[in-house]
Amino acid sequence: MRLAASFLAAPAAAALSAAGVSVTAGPVAALPLLALAAPACGSPADARGPRDVVDAYATALEEGRYADAYALLSDEARAGLPLDAFVRLAKARPEETRELARALRRPASSPVVTAVVVSPEGEPLRLVLEPDGWKVDGHAIDLYGQATPEQAVRSFVRAYGRKRWDILLRFVPRALGEGLDEKKLAADWDGEQRAEMDRIVQALEASLAAARFEIVGDRATMSYGGGATLELVEEEGRWKIEELE
Repeated sequence: MRLAASFLAAPAAAALSAAGVSVTAGPVAALPLLALAAPACGSPADARGPRDVVDAYATALEEGRYADAYALLSDEARAGLPLDAFVRLAKARPEETRELARALRRPASSPVVTAVVVSPEGEPLRLVLEPDGWKVDGHAIDLYGQATPEQAVRSFVRAYGRKRWDILLRFVPRALGEGLDEKKLAADWDGEQRAEMDRIVQALEASLAAARFEIVGDRATMSYGGGATLELVEEEGRWKIEELE
């Protein structure tokens, strides 16, 4: 299911990016990759909210109205995937398409409207729209946050650059962390593996400004460095680095 779902969900990832708005179903849910062509806040042309748009998209997929689902994608998303290609993907695995639609109807909480402001250095600052206006997200003060895949990768790069082996241990999934401590991690990554790790981290940092994350459930991937893939897994609300190529 993972491959087909990401193909259908990923075209919508850039849907609100031109307006700087994304839709999430909670602080660490997977819905940011399903940002659809919802209107900007306050638009009189369409009173639908984020949840309404996601529901309409899911219903159209479930009912096989792929042209209607496609129409809910943003201009940027449609530019990257023609209608015929979108329909072929949906029809190729109909059960997986319906499974994706059902998953979209099960948000963990009410939708949250967010905006991202990027500094000249490429550092994103996330804002959240609350009833009394835009507010800076609490994660903005967390130098090593792991609430989203992108934040986790930025934190990983920052921690590696500062040789914070204690922090880097937080990015190791449980299944890979047995017997690993700060001393061993430092011996490996600041020792014989240093040149390779430097290359990987530099490639990650260079790719972050234009990075696209594909998120399916508790798994995420990021392409970087001209063909390499970073794999992440979410454990207890924190994204961790599962595999570095």
